Amino acid sequence: MRKTALHAATGTLALLLVATFWTSTLVSELLLGPPAVQAVKHAIAWYGLAALVLCMATTGATGLALARGRSGRLVDEKRRRMPLLGLNGLLVLVPSALFLNARASAGQFDDVFYVVQGLELLVGAVQLTLLARNVRTGLRLSGRLRPAPSSA
Repeated sequence: MRKTALHAATGTLALLLVATFWTSTLVSELLLGPPAVQAVKHAIAWYGLAALVLCMATTGATGLALARGRSGRLVDEKRRRMPLLGLNGLLVLVPSALFLNARASAGQFDDVFYVVQGLELLVGAVQLTLLARNVRTGLRLSGRLRPAPSSA
């Protein structure tokens, strides 16, 4: 598989995984009950995180390889977003997912659980936005999406 195809596939999959985690969390919390929340938290912590970390690492590595020797506004935009994506994931989302899984497994749906859940949803929304912007920028770099019209 070519680097560009691998980069596009893993980047898209990362975006879809984060969207799935976020939506599943919201649906289980608002529409279902504690057993569904427990199942969602367990699936994210035990299966989803491994897939997401692998996708993000592959996307980052292939992105660095593809950007080698390239410059310009679009490449710089993607380079600026990547550290924030990584830090949000490693410092907030992964620990939150593990903490929430432990609390949900123990049936501890208290104020602390919901504060961390709120933080995870907020940072997850930021991740979705950053990932979507990177996908859009990547499509522009590849020529598959026209540049935004300039506002003059």
